[in-house]
Amino acid sequence: MTVFAIAAALGVVWLIGQAVTADARRAVILLAAAVAVASVAGKTLNDWRSGAYLFFAWLLFEDLIRKYMGNNMYVYFGKDALIGATYVALLMARYRGEAVPRFKVPFKFAFGLFFLLGLAQVFNPGAPSILYGLLGLKVYFYYVPLMFVGYAMLRTERDLHRFLVATMGLAAPVALLGVLQSVLGLNFLNPHSGAEIEELSHLVRYTPSGVAVPRPPSVFVSDGRFADYLTLALVLALGTAGYLLVRRTTRGRRIVFPALALIGLATMVTGGRGVFMYGIISAVLLSSLMLWGAPPKWGEGYRLVKAIRRSFVFVALAIAVAEMAFPDVIGARWTYYRETLSPDSPTNEVALRAWDYPFHNFLLAFTDRDWEIGHGIGTQTLGVQYVAKIVGKEVDESIGRFNLESGWAALIWEQGILGLILWLAWASSLVFEVFKVAMKLKGTWAFPLAISILWFDFYLLFPRTFGGLVGYEDFVLNAYFWLFVGVVFRLPALLEQGSSLQSTVDSQESTVNSQQL
Repeated sequence: MTVFAIAAALGVVWLIGQAVTADARRAVILLAAAVAVASVAGKTLNDWRSGAYLFFAWLLFEDLIRKYMGNNMYVYFGKDALIGATYVALLMARYRGEAVPRFKVPFKFAFGLFFLLGLAQVFNPGAPSILYGLLGLKVYFYYVPLMFVGYAMLRTERDLHRFLVATMGLAAPVALLGVLQSVLGLNFLNPHSGAEIEELSHLVRYTPSGVAVPRPPSVFVSDGRFADYLTLALVLALGTAGYLLVRRTTRGRRIVFPALALIGLATMVTGGRGVFMYGIISAVLLSSLMLWGAPPKWGEGYRLVKAIRRSFVFVALAIAVAEMAFPDVIGARWTYYRETLSPDSPTNEVALRAWDYPFHNFLLAFTDRDWEIGHGIGTQTLGVQYVAKIVGKEVDESIGRFNLESGWAALIWEQGILGLILWLAWASSLVFEVFKVAMKLKGTWAFPLAISILWFDFYLLFPRTFGGLVGYEDFVLNAYFWLFVGVVFRLPALLEQGSSLQSTVDSQESTVNSQQL
């Protein structure tokens, strides 16, 4: 804490000096952000579980600060400092002898091979600088320890309930701001702060018939990141709603179900065809799987039916109210989806975007002469333009940096054909292990959560990566992905705790009844 206090004091002095001679508003925002990071880091070192909550709050709203700071990179690395403090605090807790659950990674062999290849690719002679490799290691592996955090932070089911409700509490305002931007215009909480993020944050698509469809980014710097986050939030909201009703608890419902309605509405108004389609697929698939895996008692299954029905009702009401209040906004989105997604539309693009374009883009990777060994990890990674600035070079678009959108093609470009093979190996291993956990939890209160996490893991590692590696590289999705890997493997232990507690209660009641008799 003393070190953080000294660092914060020096930062304040420096920022005040900068404010005197430069843009005072940005200096004040940067000062507030620095103080917030120092405070959260200090809190994390004292209580790493609470620090994990604060980290995810910062993770979601960091881009909002960056937008007002002109894409300031000091803010960009704030989250990395915070999660680093969480890792240190967890290790310190174990060193002090605290009872911290230990996670044995069941897919460590396959993932370890992929990590070793990534480490070797840092020194690929085709990479322009070692900084590209360091960037690649950070993007691919820096958030992996969050699975240990997710496993260890859940001591009891109460911790799980608290985290799920808190996550939905964060998702609700993010979704609401996206809805408001679609109504009020993209300038709402979305400043014109530089050419680097101008197009990403003020993107407008047009339907084949010429109707404008603004793409709101909410608190993020791009509409694509907002759309990816909504996919995660919707899957998690459906799983949380099912869990709450199966457990017959009213705590948190006033947060979870309104959040689900806002997420569903935001999914519709975002104007992203991918998130819209995956939202529908997720809702139908998860609803069917939850009913299939419902507890055997008729009453428990009926509660799941109520959860699914209530979820759909909340989303439908939110969309209906928005359509009555803002018919032009909602109508433009319906027009866009109808003209580009409807099977009977002459401008249908489903086959093109879902398969034809990414598959041909994937084949494009084999036209490179170094497809066997690649050009080095990080050379196709999200954020490579910042490394190019540091080394004093322009990003060479002729090598296919912006043409290789397929994630499989990007893996081949960076790490060669072996990189793609090992990615598919560890991804398959992880999904299979999560599948085994979900099957063990079938018929219990934990199944809605387990099956939701399983679906998100499969979605991110396979279809989303096939379309583009940017989904996995997105720090928001990456952090939540690894955290919930730990959570899903912790669910069986939490279930056993509940069963043991119930057995103890039943035994005590039986003893009391015997004594009374």
